[in-house]
Amino acid sequence: MWLILALASAFFAGLTAVLAKYALDEIPSHLATAVRTTVVWVFAWGIVLATKALNGIAVLTGETWIFLILSGLATGGSWLFYYKALQNGTVSQVAPVDKSSTILTILLAWIFFSEPVTAGKAVGVLLLGAGTCLMIQKQPDSSPSGAKHRWFAYAAGAAVFAALSALFGKMGIQQLDSNLGTAIRTTVVLVLAWGMAVGTGQQKHARQIDRRSWIFLILSGLATGGSWLCYYRALQDGPVSAVVPIDKLSILFTIILSGIFLRERLSRKALGGLILLVAGTLAIALF
Repeated sequence: MWLILALASAFFAGLTAVLAKYALDEIPSHLATAVRTTVVWVFAWGIVLATKALNGIAVLTGETWIFLILSGLATGGSWLFYYKALQNGTVSQVAPVDKSSTILTILLAWIFFSEPVTAGKAVGVLLLGAGTCLMIQKQPDSSPSGAKHRWFAYAAGAAVFAALSALFGKMGIQQLDSNLGTAIRTTVVLVLAWGMAVGTGQQKHARQIDRRSWIFLILSGLATGGSWLCYYRALQDGPVSAVVPIDKLSILFTIILSGIFLRERLSRKALGGLILLVAGTLAIALF
């Protein structure tokens, strides 16, 4: 079951990026992140109430609270960097760099959970690294000054925080209902996201969001909520070093959907990189 949930998480995550890109064309990235997080927060707590998982909050230990908060802060950091990267680059540029968090996640799982790094996983990591390098495409010359480099720095930051989020998330939900854990983490992200939006003055643009952007932001938030619920349930039942790589197959869904809806096209080099990324992900997940 954790395998099916991880695949579902990958699909919803791939859909999230494409939907968010539509909205980010018109909205500052921190404000967009805050609005999307609000949608995810409502979605997550709705699931908690529907499944009557709220009672579990009374038995949370101090250690669990700490790791859930750390996971939420890491997730918030990852989102803020990721959607800032999307605003400066294309989906097919940003997504491969963000998904390289798998490499760091496997290293952290080996250090903290003693999850073995098999020969298959080692080969998979090498394939992921090579595929990511091939998929890093240059920003068009028509881009604003400095944008050619900013998207990569933001995407790399998103990858680091995503790896830390998985690590802290695993520590925080081992003895906790996954839906409740997701809702608590989302609350932390919500506070962080709106804090950044208000701190940068972007909340002033909220009234300028048009109907089209609202629709895509809400759909993106719902897709993220679905991805999270599937991901953290899979993480609770399955090994971190397998669940995270399968979830990262979202890169395949992201590229396909960005090609269909955003008309983004891959070069032969980038296509070869995508094949290596998928092969590396499967090697890590299966071996």
